[in-house]
Amino acid sequence: MALSPAVNKAVIPAAGLGTRFLPAAKAQPKEMLPLVDKPSIQYVVEEAVQNGITDILVITGRGKRSLEDHFDRSFELEYRLEQSGKQRELDQMRAIAEMATIHYVRQGEPLGLGHAVSVARQHVGDQPFVVMLPDDIMHPTSGILEGMLAAHDRHQASVLALMHVRPEEISSYGSVAAEPVEASLVRVHDLVEKPAPEDAPSNLGVMGRYVLTPAIFDAIARTKPGRGGEVQLTDAIKVLLDAEPVYGYTFREGRFDAGNKLDYLRATVELALERDDLGPPFRAYLEERVRRP
Repeated sequence: MALSPAVNKAVIPAAGLGTRFLPAAKAQPKEMLPLVDKPSIQYVVEEAVQNGITDILVITGRGKRSLEDHFDRSFELEYRLEQSGKQRELDQMRAIAEMATIHYVRQGEPLGLGHAVSVARQHVGDQPFVVMLPDDIMHPTSGILEGMLAAHDRHQASVLALMHVRPEEISSYGSVAAEPVEASLVRVHDLVEKPAPEDAPSNLGVMGRYVLTPAIFDAIARTKPGRGGEVQLTDAIKVLLDAEPVYGYTFREGRFDAGNKLDYLRATVELALERDDLGPPFRAYLEERVRRP
């Protein structure tokens, strides 16, 4: 477990409309769509807790009340489970409500990820913090956030999660110009948002984990809105580069994009196969299914 005494707060921006998952996301938050039997946002909260962070701020919007309900106590449900002798399920429900102290604030308008992060300024104050995008599900054994927090402790600077991607995929991500510093760590010199493959400075794509210093808030305030009037976090990090160093923690695997339908299915399959209760029969089904004509 990574315990960074300097970083004890996480921000999860969850105000998006989830248009890539319509119609499933029409009447429920996309963050509540299940991966096996847990909503995707629970994996993100558990990742924070696994790394010693239990003060979590969720940035929400209209129609997101079920996020709060999920992490709250449900006394009627707990009573029914207790009366039915379902102790294991009862313990699971109580653990969800007790794993972290979770706060909520609304992003009044959908003005971009940078704006969403700026909403956290009063809660975060003058401390470094983690931003965790709920579409990015990191495997519990990946060690990505752990490595990022350790790098922040060593360098006292912002750290971005950077994944090696195929050249044809880089146009879906922010790409960085960077130089190696240590094993799995680079110093970032520039960022280009969703470049064409021939224009990308590297094949390192920015993924949905950020350890940020509080200087990011002033950088966001100085960042001009882009397309659609949105303030992007990538643009704010470019501004931050003029004031202080920014590093990148590099990795190759362990991430699922739960906002992408194919990767969402891949995450469901991979996580189910690892379960002691589901893995063996599910694997047998998959093997039988691929043999069919």
